[in-house]
Amino acid sequence: MSIFFYLALILFSGLIFGRLVKHLRLPNVTGYLIAGLLIGPHIFNLIPAEIVSQLDLISEMALAFIAFSIGSEFKLSYLKKAGITPIVIALFEALLASVLVTGVLVLFGFDANVSLLLGAIASATAPAATIMVVKQYNAEGPVTNTLLSVVAFDDAVALMAFGIAMAVVNSLLHPGQNSAVVTAVLPLVEIMGSIVLGLILGLLFNLPLRFFKKNSNRLIITCGFVFLADALASFAGLSSLLLCMSMGAVLINTSSSGSEILKIADGITPPIFLMFFVVSGAELDVSIVPKIGVIGILYLVVRVVGKVAGASLGAYLMKAPETVKKYIGFTLIPQAGVAIGLSLIASNTLPEYGKTIRAVILCATLIYELVGPAFTKIGLEKAGEIEKQL
Repeated sequence: MSIFFYLALILFSGLIFGRLVKHLRLPNVTGYLIAGLLIGPHIFNLIPAEIVSQLDLISEMALAFIAFSIGSEFKLSYLKKAGITPIVIALFEALLASVLVTGVLVLFGFDANVSLLLGAIASATAPAATIMVVKQYNAEGPVTNTLLSVVAFDDAVALMAFGIAMAVVNSLLHPGQNSAVVTAVLPLVEIMGSIVLGLILGLLFNLPLRFFKKNSNRLIITCGFVFLADALASFAGLSSLLLCMSMGAVLINTSSSGSEILKIADGITPPIFLMFFVVSGAELDVSIVPKIGVIGILYLVVRVVGKVAGASLGAYLMKAPETVKKYIGFTLIPQAGVAIGLSLIASNTLPEYGKTIRAVILCATLIYELVGPAFTKIGLEKAGEIEKQL
């Protein structure tokens, strides 16, 4: 069967399930994930596993555009007004989730190395599902503005936390070696390299905009720069998310056409985002759920407690608006791509525990991605920042 048949199936199934879940007052993204789960290789097998594996390009494109969109939220005018509040909230929610997961797993007698790595992975939040909910409901207000900035900083915090955890684990497994220092520094190099290269691309982005004024030409330029950013990140071993975020942030602050470019990009991204989430759902294997045991249940519950409590504590310390203190934590539950990538590195570091780490994170991804968007919607709804939709 032609690949285009599967793409059509993905688009139509996502569209239908996105509409169906509206009747349950759930966000579209939950419907997209359920559609993928049902038509994927692990349930009805309408899309075979070998086809799903060929659709990585969709995921790469979607994440690059999502990161670019998040970067555009870093307007200097807003950051001057908000100060360091988003950074403090991101630090508290990520690190408290990490510390609590590690501590509780150790208290329950699980291996310290596994606990450290799972704790570090717990700090990561998935920006894609969060952004989709914000866009669907046209969310606007203090919680939304803070959330978008927090999600952007969260990736950097997660990478650093994981780098430190890897350094500690390496030093415990291989005492006397210098690998711990190298492992701790590598995430910082990745973060700084991604930001600097994104800054350069953001400045270069301005040049063709001076000569091309038509929307169609500017859409081509936008796609070209987003694809180039993702390609350079892959080539240089940098974070595509951070690089594209940095490029978006520079563009929105240096170009008078920045907001217009984002609106133009929004015209092409809906089918890409829909396909991304349906494919993500197709990759989720429900058969792993019974395998996670006590360690998986503890991870699922304690991470949420850490995220909610940490975000609220950070907001309280920074004297953020009352709605931010109450509801910001509930919008940070989704977890996906970054966590899965880190779990692969962790399982390679500890092959004897690799299956456990992968099973816990993959199962957590399945559950968080299905219920996380609903919690994000509830948090924004309670804060009074989303439009009611029929």
